[in-house]
This record gives sequence, C-alpha cells and structure tokens, in this order.
Amino acid sequence: MTRTFANVVCGRRSKYVVLAIWVLVIIGAGPLAGKLSGVQDNQATSWLPHSAESTKAYAELSTFTDRDSFPAIIAYERTSGITQADVAKAKHDAKSFSAIDGLSGHVAGPFKSTDGQALQTIVPIHVDPKSGWNDLPDVAKSLENTATSGASSGLSVRVGGPVGLGADQALAFSGIDGTLLFSTVGIVIILLLLTYRSPTLWILPLLSSGVALTAAQAFIYLLVKHAGLTVNGQSYGILTVLVIGAGTDYALLLVARYREELRRHEDKHEAMALALHRAGPAIGASGSTVILGMLCLLAAEMNSTKGMGPVLALGIVFALLSMLTLLPALLVTVGRWIFWPRRPGFGTPEPTATGVWAKVGGFIKGRPRKVWVTTALILAIGSLGLFKLDATGLSTAESFIGEPDSVKASKTIDTHFASNAGDPVYVMVNADTATKTAAALKSDAGLSQVSPPRTKGDRALITASVSGDAYSPHAFDTVKQVRSIVHGIPGTGALVGGTSATTLDIEDASHRDNLVIIPLTLLVVLLVLGLLLRALVAPVVLIATVVLSFGAALGISGLIFHYLFGFGGADSSLPLFVFVFLVALGIDYNIFLMTRVREETIKSGTRRGALIGLAATGGVITSAGLVLAATFAVLATLPLVAFAEIGFAVAFGVLLDTIIVRAVLVTALNLDIGSRIWWPSKLSRIPDRRDDDPGRPEQVLESAEV
Repeated sequence: MTRTFANVVCGRRSKYVVLAIWVLVIIGAGPLAGKLSGVQDNQATSWLPHSAESTKAYAELSTFTDRDSFPAIIAYERTSGITQADVAKAKHDAKSFSAIDGLSGHVAGPFKSTDGQALQTIVPIHVDPKSGWNDLPDVAKSLENTATSGASSGLSVRVGGPVGLGADQALAFSGIDGTLLFSTVGIVIILLLLTYRSPTLWILPLLSSGVALTAAQAFIYLLVKHAGLTVNGQSYGILTVLVIGAGTDYALLLVARYREELRRHEDKHEAMALALHRAGPAIGASGSTVILGMLCLLAAEMNSTKGMGPVLALGIVFALLSMLTLLPALLVTVGRWIFWPRRPGFGTPEPTATGVWAKVGGFIKGRPRKVWVTTALILAIGSLGLFKLDATGLSTAESFIGEPDSVKASKTIDTHFASNAGDPVYVMVNADTATKTAAALKSDAGLSQVSPPRTKGDRALITASVSGDAYSPHAFDTVKQVRSIVHGIPGTGALVGGTSATTLDIEDASHRDNLVIIPLTLLVVLLVLGLLLRALVAPVVLIATVVLSFGAALGISGLIFHYLFGFGGADSSLPLFVFVFLVALGIDYNIFLMTRVREETIKSGTRRGALIGLAATGGVITSAGLVLAATFAVLATLPLVAFAEIGFAVAFGVLLDTIIVRAVLVTALNLDIGSRIWWPSKLSRIPDRRDDDPGRPEQVLESAEV
C-alpha cells in the first residue's frame, strides 16, 4: 500500500471525491442488486457438469417427453384403512388436478397400497428451468387445497415428490436475502458495540460492508444476465454472509491500526495515511488470498461449485475496495469524535501493551514447546471425529430441520408402497437393443415396474421404478446396478438419468472436487504466504496449523452433528466448503498476526516480535473471529441441514482458529522456532533482543531491504 494511494484516499480534499464516487456507485447499483435473488438457478441438473451421464440423459429426454415435467405425488393416508369415500374423494381430486395450470401430462391414479392404508396420485407439472422453481410453493399449495378440501376426518393428505420437495426448498430459500441480511446485520451491530464500546463507531464499518454487498450483488447480476454466470440459493446466501463478515473483519483491522496511529499523530489525515500504509498490505494480502482461494473453485467439476467461485471472489473484491477506500474516507471525514466515549487522544497510552493477550503471551513465553505440543495434540484428537462424519449425502427426510409436507409425503410413500412410481429412473438406449435392455432390467436388476420401450427414431426410452426415497443410498445403489447392466450390453449407447441418477452424479462429482480443490487451495495459499512473508519455513508451519485447525473443526463438528443435533449425515460438499472457507478466511488471521510479527521482528527480533504482535493484534483478531463466526452461524437460521452444518462448522472453526490456533499455537511455535522461522530471508539472522538490551537488532542488517 503506497503512501501516495493512502494520501489520496484520506486527503483533505480528495476524501470527498472518494465519497462522491461511492455515492454514484450506490445510486447505480441499488436497483440492480435487488434483482439478483430473482435470477437464481436451483435446478439439480444445472449444478452438474455437462459431462455427467444424468445431464446427457436429461438433454435427450426431451425427445420422448417434456423434460421439464416433474411429478407432484399426492399421498393420502388413513392408518385404520382407506375407505370407499376416501377412494371416491381421491378420484374426484384427480379430475380436478387435470384442470390445474402447468399440467404437463396425464394425471395417474389414485393407486391403492397393498396394505390398504394409503393412496397416491401422480400429477405431472411443467417447471420452467429458470424461474419455475420459485412458483412451486404456489403450485403445491393449490394441489394441497384441492386434496384437503372436503376430506373426511382421519385422512391425512400431503404433497410430495419432486414438486413437493422443490416447493419446501423454495420456501426455505424464500426471503433468504432478508432473513440472512437482517440477522447478520443485527449480530454484527451487537458485536461491534461490544468491541468498540461506542454507540456510533459501528455505523461506519457496517455501512461500508453494506455498500460493498450492494455493489457486488449488482455486478454479479449483470454477469448472470449477460455473461452466463450461474447463481443458486447456496452461493447467494453465502455471498451475503461472506461480504459482511469478511468486510467487517478488514474494517476491524484498519480501525485498530488507525486508533493506534491517532495516539501517535495529532493530524487525523496523517494517522489514517500511516494506518493504511501499514495495515493496508495485510488487508490486501488477506483479501487476495480469499479471492484466490475462491477462484480455486473454478477447478470444480460441479457447476454449482464452479459458479460459486467467481460469485464469492467478486464479493471479496468489493469488500476490499470498500474497506480500503470508502471506510478510510468516512473515518477521516467524521474525525476522532466517532470513537466516543473512548477517544484515542494524541499522546495517550496504547492499551494493548498491558491487555489480555499480552498476558497470554507472557504465559506462553516461559513454556512455548510445552504449549504448542499440548495444543497440537488436543487438536489432533479432535480431528479423530472425522471418522464419524458421514458426508455421503442427505435423504429427503434428512435434508430439513423439522418435517415439512414433502418429507411426510415421502415417509407415507416409503411405508406403504413398494416402489416410487412418481420418480423413476430413465434409461435411453439404441432402439435395436431396447427390448433386450428392458428384459435385462427386469431379470438382472429385479425391478418389477419396467415400462415397455418407447421408440422415436433410432433411440428408445425405458423407465424403471425404484423402491424407497429417490435420494436414499438404496436408490443410488439401484442406479449403479442399472448402469452396470445397461452399459454391459453391447451397442446400447445407454444413458441413465432421473432424480436418483442426478443426485448420485452430484455425490460423485463432489467427491472428485474434494480431492482436487483441497490440495490446490493449499498450494495457492502456501505460495501467497511465501511471497508475503518472504520465507519458506513460516508458510509451511502456518499451513500445517491451518490443516490441523480444519481437521479439528470438522471432526468435532461431525461429532456434534451426530450426537447432539441428531443429523442423519452431511452433504457431500460440506468438507470442501468448510475447508475453503476456513483456509481462505483463517489465513486472514495468520496474515494479520504474522505481518505484524514481521514488522516487530525488524525492531526487536522474532521472539519479542511474536509477543508484541500477539499483544497488538490479539484483540482485533479475536473480535474479527467473533464477527465472522457469528455471521456464518446465521446460516443455521435456514431450515436446511446442509446450510446449518456449513454455518456451524465454519463458525466453530473460525473461533477455534482465532482463539486457540492463531493466538496460542502459532505464537508458541514462533517463540520456540525463533528467527529460523524466517529462513531463508535476512530476518532469520536478526538476533532476539534481551529485555535489558536497548539496542536495535535491525542494525545487524547490511541492507534495509528485508
């Protein structure tokens, strides 16, 4: 961060130009930002790569039927036994469903279960691939109103199938922008009030974060409309949390350094210029690391993960721009009074020198090896919980916190019917092999409901029902078996698709992405740390602490998910998302701490510099960690297990990283390794200054370039 740039941002006159530019940005971005939630694409097939077999099957399905047609399954249940009146009611409902808007085929049923306790009617609904999913709650409600109207006492009616599940998911995501935004803002305000102990200072960081989020949403919306970028409910929700959380973190670091400089300089403009000059590189490096970490997601096979990379990277870009330009301009415009009642007056003492983290450093100083070995051992034990983390996907019943109608309908169908006729597996084969393929599916796969082949041109479609939930491991095993059979028949050119096949391909692609992106992210972060710290030992040590922190966070979270929350498993993408967020964001705190330690090492040597760095940054890093953890924890307000797990694991991991790993483990390692941690740079040759030595170790350097 050059002094020229810093002087422009907070200059006596130029600061008003900076503010004017941001006002123009908000005027233009505001209307566009509000449109982003309306262009989400939450189709399962849009999450997959074009190379996935189910994606190819989906593309070919339009030859035989409306590929954008999805069944709503109306499940009727009377545990004492379905009556003739119930059957008559269901038949009357089926005729009424035939007049519903969006019907894309013949209404099938009602079908009675063999135990006589349930009925199911299948209603095919056309769903627009881009916007129709947002309409599903209204469609499901209309079907439910028809089915429940006039139903006799004791007959339960639920809307399930892909339409019912999609409706409940859409309801969970509806208002996500408002829910997440207001919850996040409320938590950030409370934490900033506690951190700054000022009734006014919190306004400027939060205002700057809000401006960054609005600008990012507007820019991303333009990319969705004109450049084909995909945004789904997952990336949209995380964008809000990430921008506000990370932006507030950067604000905390800048404000803390500005407050230090205000005690050393009477002129607020000079104080801010020095704060930007000294803290700006750490903030810029931290943000750049997060951006590069997010862009590593472009290597994903999953389209949803690949699309999330640039969305979140752009969010951090605007957070950086806002915190390095808008916030400094606002702070110097309002002056010292914004810190009231704890104004940092010129010449007043710096409180961090005798604060809590200075005392923690004093405790570690006498026993650094014992501290880091003990801490590392505890974290390693926590990592053993990874063996209990079942990240193999979630069934319909396991996907929600609570039990919405689609889950109840799924349980009714699984309990009373041998197969899920409303959500079949689609098999496309060459027409001349269709009869042989259908026979093999009946005999070898043991599938009882295999349709006669429908032929168009040189291709044929066969449908086969699977038993149980379409999102269950049993359904995935059935798809694997079907694929093994049809691909083993010469000349079929077979493609297997459908809900179960699509979900299986998502699981497989997510597993591949875990193996590729996690090491790629580690390599990128290692290179960034090497360039920033100009050393080899320090980056390797820091990466090792990051990996240990991630393992402990995810392992302990897995135990909590299983034994405390009672979740049935975890989404297959959980390890990857938690890793990317914890590494990319956790490295922020490494950078905040180690850049300050490096700065102090030049003056006092590594061991003394480590203690000064901890005392100076411990408070701001802890505050930043609390803010970021709280913002990610807001994801748990959504009634979806996948979001709750991401929110909890990242929040817990951030707290573990800031309070234990960064403050205790890294500081103890710095003290134990000493100047060798900077090898091979010239800093590794700076001797540690004794407490009674007034000399300055930088005098041993032959060059000021370190």
